[in-house]
Amino acid sequence: MTSMTTTGPPAGGGEIEIAIGGMTCASCAARIERKLNKLDGVTATVNYATEKAKVTYPGDLTPEDLVAEVEKAGYTAELPVPPLPGGGEADGETRERDELAPLRQRLITSVVLAAPVIAMAMVPALQFDNWQWLSLALAGPVVVYGGWPFHRAAWTNLRHGAATMDTLVSLGTIAAFAWSLWALFLGTAGEPGMRHGFEFTLSRGDGSGNIYFEAAAGVTAFILAGRYFEARSKRRAGAALRALLSMGAKEVTLTSGELVPIERLKVGDRFVVRPGEKIATDGVVEEGSSAVDASMLTGESVPVEVRPGDPVTGATVNAGGRLVVRATRVGSDTQLAQMARLVEEAQNGKAAVQRLADRISGIFVPIVIALSVATLGFWLGTGSGTAAAFTAAVAVLIIACPCALGLATPTALMVGTGRGAQLGILIKGPEALESTHGVDTVVLDKTGTVTSGTMTLKDVFTAPGEDRAEVLRLAGALESASEHPIARAVARAAASPAKVEDFANVEGLGVQGIVEGHAVLVGRPQLLAEWSQHLPAELETELEGARARGETAVAVGWDGRARAVLTVADEIKPTSAEAIRRLRGLGLRPVLLTGDNEAVARTVADAVGIDEVIADVLPADKVDVVKRLQAEGRKVAMVGDGVNDAAALAQADLGMAMGTGTDVAIEASDLTLVRGDLRVAADAIRLSRRTLRTIKGNLFWAFAYNVAALPLAAFGLLTPMIAGAAMAFSSVFVVGNSLRLRRFG
Repeated sequence: MTSMTTTGPPAGGGEIEIAIGGMTCASCAARIERKLNKLDGVTATVNYATEKAKVTYPGDLTPEDLVAEVEKAGYTAELPVPPLPGGGEADGETRERDELAPLRQRLITSVVLAAPVIAMAMVPALQFDNWQWLSLALAGPVVVYGGWPFHRAAWTNLRHGAATMDTLVSLGTIAAFAWSLWALFLGTAGEPGMRHGFEFTLSRGDGSGNIYFEAAAGVTAFILAGRYFEARSKRRAGAALRALLSMGAKEVTLTSGELVPIERLKVGDRFVVRPGEKIATDGVVEEGSSAVDASMLTGESVPVEVRPGDPVTGATVNAGGRLVVRATRVGSDTQLAQMARLVEEAQNGKAAVQRLADRISGIFVPIVIALSVATLGFWLGTGSGTAAAFTAAVAVLIIACPCALGLATPTALMVGTGRGAQLGILIKGPEALESTHGVDTVVLDKTGTVTSGTMTLKDVFTAPGEDRAEVLRLAGALESASEHPIARAVARAAASPAKVEDFANVEGLGVQGIVEGHAVLVGRPQLLAEWSQHLPAELETELEGARARGETAVAVGWDGRARAVLTVADEIKPTSAEAIRRLRGLGLRPVLLTGDNEAVARTVADAVGIDEVIADVLPADKVDVVKRLQAEGRKVAMVGDGVNDAAALAQADLGMAMGTGTDVAIEASDLTLVRGDLRVAADAIRLSRRTLRTIKGNLFWAFAYNVAALPLAAFGLLTPMIAGAAMAFSSVFVVGNSLRLRRFG
């Protein structure tokens, strides 16, 4: 972890993240959370998997006060520096190696020493004279050195009047080891020629001849193995975030030719991007044209053509020519950094099901200790023998460790949100996952969501005897001098280099000018009529047809005659129809919502397969539409991209913002679809539902495991060593089940 030394969060209240060290189970996280939340005005959420606390605090407290409170609870706390794109992956891998190295060394030592102890105890043929003393020599370092993290944590918790999973492990292994020492030195187990086999676990004698070194050493080794693989799995679950952060460029070449670290780049700086290089930060192209590969950021495989004036995103790759880009956002303001921040915030959140699990695990340990004492008393009371009673009591302590409960939600959330980021889906938090459950209606904003939001030339209808190419060439040349969206659509379609003279914009009617000696008019029919250029009947019919279809039509004329009618419309995204089919396949009812007139809305809806249309809606009224649908008993998801969609996105049960839209819309939503492809909305709902199912599955098996295993242990049907192996397996199972989300696609 890295301490914040230069600048820190303001003392006047706010929200910070605290990196917490020393947590070993979900009970630790619950305890720290309770400790922080006891402070007036503090709201804290502690995540065991990410080892972070997200804390909102009032103005009369400082971040240092919060750190001190965590340390008073017996844990370490630091204020982490927010990660920035560029140094994530290598630093993350180094930290992972550093954190896992001591645990791996402790595990290897314990396994090497514990293996012969277990073998001698279970295989009578290996029990030579005085073998029990060799078992003591081998098991001692395992219990003391291997189990030291458990004993240290248990002691720390005891000093603060708390009990955690480590308390169970420490009590169980020390009890087994202490009993064995008593049997060796004060009982009959130290006598030469002492033998026993697997049946010793159910013996009914006084216990003075039974030793449990293999239980003490085996449980320690098994739980250390579970802890190690759990730690590795947690690191793997967070690998998607580190990979996201590592996408950014490390250095950038300024237009002056100077090569500087990315941290020195400032807003307004102009930098060069050569073919094959990553674009250093978000900016606007000022010189050159190229194709930009954004697949690593958005998942879209087709490169995007850019030219001067087009925005580009940091971490995407220049696949074509040389570009000069002016930086518009740097550091933590870039889209990459914002994506990383959203992913991490989502991973730090807690679903309602996890909050329930945290409460249960917080009271679970004292109950288990009481149950273990009751088990011991029961077996002793029935006269079954001290050995059997002791074995059952220790097994209860070991089997009940609630670690799997604590990992059930965070690991699935980490993997699910990380995989979503790779696919261009940003999930803001666990509440968003739970919101997908039961959603039955999806409201789709039209412009920018179902359609591209860009006017496109649809058709060219010419008068008899006119050449279509010539019409488009002259009209496109004249329109290229205008900034109107309709003019830009015609100009893009024509791509004409013809020179324009005497250009004039006729307010509300169109444009006029001289192109290659022709006096050209493009605009409303009224503009042509003013120059006595009336549309022939064929073009009048096409004009009325276009209007009926909800398209915009402009007339073209030159040299005293009306020559053609051009139709322009907001182009439907080519993937929208498929997206609607996928949404229907998920059981959702699509509704098209737009401020456009009914004719335009119906045309778009029919083209993509939407039956329900709500048109002529003012921007301020969109939220009322969502409320009305909710009042009808529907659970509503909303997909939009504009500022005027923000309120509706926030009101909806599930808000999904197109990543190509405004920052306001993205901030108001629960999910962000980075590349603006409506098909990703269906993928986002599928991923959310899959992640939520995984969380519930993890919690079910964690609960079921404890419910089933505790009675077996209490009735003497599990040895402590087998209980330790089963406990470790439950945690590894939960993490492994979560990691299956990495294959979602």
